Amino acid sequence: QVQLVESGGDLVQPGGSLRLSCAASGSIFSIYTMAWYRQGPGKQRELVAVITSGGFTNYADSVKGRFTISRDNAKNTVYLQMNSLKPEDTAVYYCSLDQVYWGQGTQVTVSS
Repeated sequence: QVQLVESGGDLVQPGGSLRLSCAASGSIFSIYTMAWYRQGPGKQRELVAVITSGGFTNYADSVKGRFTISRDNAKNTVYLQMNSLKPEDTAVYYCSLDQVYWGQGTQVTVSS
């Protein structure tokens, strides 16, 4: 059983930055694709960024150039660096291991 624990969500002003972390239990982390999803108020959950075991990354068009996904396999952790945050980035952010295991989510609120 894999457990994912997100952290780093907060209230931030437009234009600000946050770094989310997702720590995974277990020793199989390095071989799996990891991803960040988000679900805004009244919206469906959407893919934000993905990183494969080999380090290939891909992003939603809405966050390209502003968000960066990375991973540290030695720490079983995936990160999401979010810069130039906008109010429309407000959402609960979830990390996922291979779309099978999910964290509990961390709230990001962008507001002045």
